[in-house]
Amino acid sequence: MDVMGDKATLFETGRFVQPFGTEPARDEMVDLGEAAEEETRLALAAQSGDAEAASVLGAMLLRRGDLDGAEPHLRAATAAGDRAAANNLGVLLHQRGYPEEAAGWWRIAAVAGSAAAAHALGRHHRERGDEPAAEYWLRQSAEQGHVLGAYALADLLEHRGDVGAEHWMRAAAERGHREAAYRLARALDRTAGPGEEAATDNAVAEAEQWYRQAAARGHRRAALHLGAILERRGELKEAGRWYLTSAKDGEPRAACALGFLLRDAGDAESAAVWWLRAAQEGDGNAANALGALHAERGETQTAERWYRAALDAGDDNGAYNLGLLCAEQGRTAQAEQWYRRAAYAGHREAANALAILLLQGGDTTGAEPWFSKAAEAGSVDAAFNLGILYAGRGEDEAALRWYERAAAAGHAEAALQVGIARLREGDEQEAERHLRCAAGSGSAEGAYRLAALLDARRPPEPAHELGETVQEKTECEEWYERAASQGHRRAQVRVGMLAAARGDVVEAARWYRAAAEAGSRNGAFNLGLLLAREGSEPEAAVWWTRAADAGHGRAALRLALVYARRGELAEGQRWADRAVALGPPEVAERAGRLRDALREELSA
Repeated sequence: MDVMGDKATLFETGRFVQPFGTEPARDEMVDLGEAAEEETRLALAAQSGDAEAASVLGAMLLRRGDLDGAEPHLRAATAAGDRAAANNLGVLLHQRGYPEEAAGWWRIAAVAGSAAAAHALGRHHRERGDEPAAEYWLRQSAEQGHVLGAYALADLLEHRGDVGAEHWMRAAAERGHREAAYRLARALDRTAGPGEEAATDNAVAEAEQWYRQAAARGHRRAALHLGAILERRGELKEAGRWYLTSAKDGEPRAACALGFLLRDAGDAESAAVWWLRAAQEGDGNAANALGALHAERGETQTAERWYRAALDAGDDNGAYNLGLLCAEQGRTAQAEQWYRRAAYAGHREAANALAILLLQGGDTTGAEPWFSKAAEAGSVDAAFNLGILYAGRGEDEAALRWYERAAAAGHAEAALQVGIARLREGDEQEAERHLRCAAGSGSAEGAYRLAALLDARRPPEPAHELGETVQEKTECEEWYERAASQGHRRAQVRVGMLAAARGDVVEAARWYRAAAEAGSRNGAFNLGLLLAREGSEPEAAVWWTRAADAGHGRAALRLALVYARRGELAEGQRWADRAVALGPPEVAERAGRLRDALREELSA
């Protein structure tokens, strides 16, 4: 057991007793000859009745662990009124297993003004459940500037929920107590939640300061949290240094965090080394990371072993990841088993995955409650899936509620659905807001619909001649282009039309061709028009044929006209028949007249 009253000031001389096992600093050489000579001198002085020498000699022997040798000297000095000796005699008796007798001597020393003894006496009373007495003596110690007394008092007050705890925790931290600095930082971290931004920033900055103090004094968890703060701020190099310091001191969470930093930097092999170290020390997150690493390499058996290790460590992600692994391998029954295990433990994404699995198996009734459970637990995907489920049943109001919930959490496709619903209701302002969210989050359909909404508000522009100088693009065109660049075929056609309207034939042809090659019949038709206008009717006919085969009536009518002009009347009549069937009405009417004319010509 450590000596109570660590580094307690002895008498007025600054002498102290350190805990057993404390070693001298590595850069300080201890002269054993001088120490023996000093001990001999003190022993002679003590034998001649020098109480101070007896007290110092007793402290020296106590620090060495020589309880039998220390006790008579400490008793002699105590009898002569030396309060430091009374404190250290209490320490000695406590180590021998006589706590009550130790408390008696601590009381004598504390009454005489020993802050270390008051601290030890306060701890003694707290261990026995006498909190009022503990608080009294710890306060006596703390008010005299004793750092351990201040920390112990703060701990007692914090346990009781007393607001005075922070004052004494701060006092201990300011005097260099590393655990106090760490706990003060943790308390500040917890207060730095939602609220005024300036207050939150101040709390985080102060927490960082105390984490630094504790970490610099070798507190491994403080180093871990300091690394996390720095990582969030993007200072990855310094964050890595603190994670490394903490990990080397045996903190598995720091080893795991260091592994993720290394992986993100592209060093998967070094990451695996630290994850292995953390996983072997029981860190479930590291075990999951190792499992994912092996799964990416196709080493499914090793991945499964690590996922099971994560589960054994109490990490429910292990069960979820096992479910994912089994689902990828087509082991549906086992996937369902693992998803259920994680879902029953409260894993929201496992609940969502389980619901999807049940839905894919046709069990809508079984899927719905799991979607609900996941959504209520905060799964954005589950909220969106519930919206799809209700929409499929025609329960549009219920679907919209879940879409709105998912959209509020940033789900792009949910925002798109809300935007579409608001457009149907005629609420353009709300529709635009949601469509902007969807488009900004990467939804191609959202970008297209937002562009169409903005396009409908634009005043008509004057016509452009082909080849005319291209003017500045509008916002709606920029959104069309964003959707088009993501492969949205209707957006590609619209961008082509706007480019053609500006006179940019090359740009128009590029977008029409992209849409046509992706299967857009309008893109193929417009590309044909552009090519025909440029004098390339044979190539235009190729694209019109593709459009007509996909059901485009105007393309079929254009082909009928092309073949009629070439004198291929039968082929022209065939495409005219096709145009009549495809429509729309005005096209069907024109195609009908052309067909009748071709038929008369053929029968003449």
